[in-house]
Amino acid sequence: MNVKTNVFRYGWLALLILAFPAFAGADNKGVRYYVSVGTSLSVGIQPDENGVNQRTNEGYADQLFDIIEPRYRKIRLVKLGCPGETTATMMAGGICTYPKGSQLAEAVSFLHAHKDKVELITIDMGVNDILADDCIVGTVVDFDCINGALFKISTNLPLILTALRDAADPGTPIVGMNYYNTFLAAWLSGPAGQVLAMQSAGLADFLNYGILGPTYSYFGIPVADVAGHFFSSDFATLVPFPPPFYSVPRNVAVICQLTYMCVPPPVGPNIHATPDGYGVIAATFAEVLP
Repeated sequence: MNVKTNVFRYGWLALLILAFPAFAGADNKGVRYYVSVGTSLSVGIQPDENGVNQRTNEGYADQLFDIIEPRYRKIRLVKLGCPGETTATMMAGGICTYPKGSQLAEAVSFLHAHKDKVELITIDMGVNDILADDCIVGTVVDFDCINGALFKISTNLPLILTALRDAADPGTPIVGMNYYNTFLAAWLSGPAGQVLAMQSAGLADFLNYGILGPTYSYFGIPVADVAGHFFSSDFATLVPFPPPFYSVPRNVAVICQLTYMCVPPPVGPNIHATPDGYGVIAATFAEVLP
């Protein structure tokens, strides 16, 4: 092979090698992000056939991503949520493992690193403060425990939202959500369960509309009214239901339809939403997006 041939062949090889990094990085050019933070709902937890909770790609963040993806050229979902996360552990860590130590620190770090590339942030946070403290055991409500949990939520959630808002670009929308009420399923267990269901509805309304709603509103954050879309307060409307009940309040029927609370063991009872339930949550988020 002559010298000219060698120069021609290896010259083109050198050009391809030099050009490769540009081609390799081209796929990331213009990428935007949807960042989801929160509890088990944000990572799509569902029970498997043995009743063991598993992360899935059917959660509300995944389904909301499917809704918004056509609006953007290149958008990617970043799911930072943690099953069992409370407002305290979101700030301090201790349940899930994050390189930065906590879910909030991880989110803040990501938002700083991609400040002008984040299109949307969603958050659900607060309900586990009540569940983790076992404020409702069987059909008994510990109201002092409930009050303590609500105080923690009202204290910690503003700190979380402040950190997210400060880390994000000022124009990045943040959207929160309130919660469906899993204790409504107790209605099916008899008179004591029906008392609990009605008590829990009042407590859920106070959490959703007395704590979460005003807190998000203070930060200018719209709220996906998941409780409303699950008809969580509607005891008045009776709807058909399988025997031996035949008819139950609408809110009870919906909680059975959209969660695993009324599924027999080993899969249920389980507080997490079904794929259809997560779909309702995602659609509720979509309604309030800018």
